[in-house]
Amino acid sequence: MLRRDGQAYEPPQAYSQMRRQQQPPPPPRRTHAPTQQPQPYHESAPKQRRQAPPPPPPAAPPARRERDPRPPRARRKRRPFRWFLIFLLVLIVGSVAGVIHLDGKLQRIDALADYEGRVGDTPGTNWLLVGSDSRTGLSPEQENELATGGEVGGERTDTIMLIHVPKSGSTTMVSLPRDSYVSIPGYGRDKLNAAFTFGGAQLLVQTIEIATGLHIDHYAQIGFAGFAGVVDALGGIDVCVPTALDDPLAGINLEAGCQELSGPEALGFVRSRATALADIDRMNNQRLFMSALLKKATSWSTLVNPFRLWPLASDTAKSLKVDEGDHLWHVARLGWALRGDTVTTTVPISGFDNTDSGNVLVWDKSRASQFFEALASDQPVPEALLTR
Repeated sequence: MLRRDGQAYEPPQAYSQMRRQQQPPPPPRRTHAPTQQPQPYHESAPKQRRQAPPPPPPAAPPARRERDPRPPRARRKRRPFRWFLIFLLVLIVGSVAGVIHLDGKLQRIDALADYEGRVGDTPGTNWLLVGSDSRTGLSPEQENELATGGEVGGERTDTIMLIHVPKSGSTTMVSLPRDSYVSIPGYGRDKLNAAFTFGGAQLLVQTIEIATGLHIDHYAQIGFAGFAGVVDALGGIDVCVPTALDDPLAGINLEAGCQELSGPEALGFVRSRATALADIDRMNNQRLFMSALLKKATSWSTLVNPFRLWPLASDTAKSLKVDEGDHLWHVARLGWALRGDTVTTTVPISGFDNTDSGNVLVWDKSRASQFFEALASDQPVPEALLTR
């Protein structure tokens, strides 16, 4: 039997039959080692250590659920009116605090004391304004600058004004000459300013109420230093001087015409009697001064300027003596009442006379009576009784 390769096919033998077959002879035993030849040594590259595969990246966090988009935020509206209200509130609170502070600076005296037979209350509001020659608080240098003439003993008054503020209509400013010959309770007849010397504000008020028949509701008094300080706080005042004034005793030398007066000049202007009509001209000058002072003090350029208004209010408050029942707002209301058309006049007079008290000024009894009756009934003074 032939195999696919063409060789005779031998049947497979058992294990016992295969041992009996002849084995090939063993190789001859060598007696010495074969000759060795050096072989170049090639260091095999170190087997690279199989690096562990990097750890799998952390699983991504589950996707957040997207929120619904927020609606656009409404733009905050500007509220200028609210800021205006806040500013207005601060202004009001500051103004009230300032008024209270200044009111505390007023010097208060008991000027309007009751007495037996005092005239009852009359319609309208009546003020008595007094300019005294007090040197209180003045240094020798200031007395020289203001030409006050030094200390003269008891306090006197050079300026006496009665102001009637009606319920409606124009305010009336009346000059009461200091040399007016009147009856002074407890002292007989004498010059009006003697009442101030004898008994101060109380006796002066009582004398004027008896002479005029008017009930005095408010009282204000100012001295030399305060007088000049108020004018200087305003930066001077514009006055039209009717005639030239050269008065060394009053410390002034003014030309006729409109001009700006400083504090010392204004003080000399209202004190000087170096004119033909002496006291009559002085009263006219005092009313001119008051009109000019109030015009500037109540002007908008003053009222809206805190750098001018505050010094004015402060100097005025610390310079005034008022009755115990008077306050700064009463003074402010008076100034406001005088800012408009004001009737300025003096009490009707009949002439002068020589008495034991010296040369005095005599009122015209008939005309003066009608004059004050009109004010006592809160009526305008008839034109025929006015002295311009």
